[in-house]
Amino acid sequence: MPPALPALPLLGGGGASMALGLVPLIAIGMVFMRYTAVDPESRPIDVREVLPVYDFVIVGGGSAGAVLANRLSEVPDWNVLLLEAGGDETEISDVPSLAGYLQLSDMDWQYKTSPPGGDAAYCLAMNGDRCNWPRGKVLGGSSVLNAMIYVRGNRYDYDNWEQLGNPGWGYDSVLPYFKKSEDNRNPYLARTPYHSTGGYLTVQEAPWRTPLSLAFVQAGVELGYPNRDINGAKQTGFMLSQLTVRRGSRCSTAKAFLRPVRLRNNLHIALKAQALKVLIDPGGKGAIPFAYGVQFLRGNRKQVVRVRREVILSAGAIASPQLLMVSGVGPRAHLQELGIPVVSDLKVGHNLQDHVGLGGLTYIVDEPVTFKKSRFQTVAVGLEYIFNERGPLTTGGVEGLAFVNSKYANKSIDFPDIQFHFAPSSVNSDGGEQIRKILGLRDRVYNTMYKPLVNAETWTILPLLLRPRSSGWVRLKSRNPLHYPLIEPNYFAHREDIDVLIEGIRIANAVSNTSAFQRFASRPLTTPMPGCRQHVFDTDAYWECAIRHFTFTIYHPTGTCKMGPPSDPDAVVDPRLRVYGVQRLRVVDASIMPQIVSGNPNAPVIMIGEKASDMIKEDWGIKVTK
Repeated sequence: MPPALPALPLLGGGGASMALGLVPLIAIGMVFMRYTAVDPESRPIDVREVLPVYDFVIVGGGSAGAVLANRLSEVPDWNVLLLEAGGDETEISDVPSLAGYLQLSDMDWQYKTSPPGGDAAYCLAMNGDRCNWPRGKVLGGSSVLNAMIYVRGNRYDYDNWEQLGNPGWGYDSVLPYFKKSEDNRNPYLARTPYHSTGGYLTVQEAPWRTPLSLAFVQAGVELGYPNRDINGAKQTGFMLSQLTVRRGSRCSTAKAFLRPVRLRNNLHIALKAQALKVLIDPGGKGAIPFAYGVQFLRGNRKQVVRVRREVILSAGAIASPQLLMVSGVGPRAHLQELGIPVVSDLKVGHNLQDHVGLGGLTYIVDEPVTFKKSRFQTVAVGLEYIFNERGPLTTGGVEGLAFVNSKYANKSIDFPDIQFHFAPSSVNSDGGEQIRKILGLRDRVYNTMYKPLVNAETWTILPLLLRPRSSGWVRLKSRNPLHYPLIEPNYFAHREDIDVLIEGIRIANAVSNTSAFQRFASRPLTTPMPGCRQHVFDTDAYWECAIRHFTFTIYHPTGTCKMGPPSDPDAVVDPRLRVYGVQRLRVVDASIMPQIVSGNPNAPVIMIGEKASDMIKEDWGIKVTK
């Protein structure tokens, strides 16, 4: 892995985190010394040998799995095994601005979308017409790779889930679970009814930011949007980013939920243990099949662990459906095509939803106020982080967030349809060393548009479509669980998605034109994108072409094991997250979302883990205090 970086938005998290800029090797050595100086016993214990049987086996130690492992092991009579395919976090993953170097590393599953087929057109500026989809292969999951953005989504997201036939999932029901996790360290937020202190998950503003962050919030006010807590009473507005950070370091779900309980005797964590299959007993004629264990691979040796109570899949919106399908739970025709015996015929892998937008939307300013590798490649920056837990290394790169209304939004309710991620840097800001690799950007695109800006001061807005009409699917490539599945996002199948995004670009340009940004002489990059030169710049046709080329996802896959009532033919799990047609098997992660939330999904997935933990306790006769 390259030594270091200060950051930008690429992965959200559960979110966005483009990164940039190398810090001298001496500074990185000091970072390493700082983290290895901490008692190594504070990290979770990786058990060498698992027991033959546990009450619960959780597959996936990410944003939901870590929460489940903590909460279920609160019951002293239960023993819990957490299987994680990756290893532990490192001193590098702890540093917020180094997030970009974690992608394409062994902490990343390194998924890619399938090339678009037929008349579809997206990811055309990427090598092979395939977008990279990083997912965390590490304890803490994608909360270790993301830009640490803390966003809960919109009240109407959850009320709509409930209206779809999922009782207990309305906003008033889920808000206490958001608050249960939270330890908000910004006093002006912590004292409101929408936030809390004392939870496992630390939430606060970054200790350092550029002057452009305040310009971004001021620009929103100029455009008529309030500066408000977008996780509070209303969502529409502009805000400095709230992050899952603690004293200048990343607060992953592994750090938040697993380290404090590492000494519980009834919680075992097995790292580098990849689940291969859920073991399901068909139960004989007329009986309901039930899960009785998990087969997993560890150290090149296949092993089996059995369960007394439940198998819980928290492997994410790609791996959870893959595991279900290789285990015989999925669309009958697809499984039969691959020779997999069908246990339960369900629409597993369907309903894949993601937040997508235009990448590389770049603006140029004249003052030295942006986040550049050349500016922060200093020993002083490293020392400030090591000794004071402050400075540029504490930033995840996304300094501001906004939720705005396109002309297609219903303005009679607070339900914006576009989200902005503001970053004081762009694709060129690291001199072409890492960001272009993370994106898989074609050389022709980088060399034409961004290489000439290497010495320039640039910033960017990433406009994202919050509630796409288009959805895709995850399918098996083969019955071999070690073969990556096919990921087909099916972006822009609905024309309305393109139209809303074009309006988002127009609003982003209006942000640049405000007096808040004009004091820096902000102006858009007008170099036409290769592949789009047949269109006049700044026309709708040009922006559509640009979106289909520089298709940008901040990696929010959801929905592939849809939650719904028995009457929903597309549902995979019921409102208590139990898989239809298979007893003792649940899914608890982003894949259960019937509709994608309006914002970065890391905090919602943590909420799902909290709520699911209480439901599981209730279903097994444990009284829960709410």
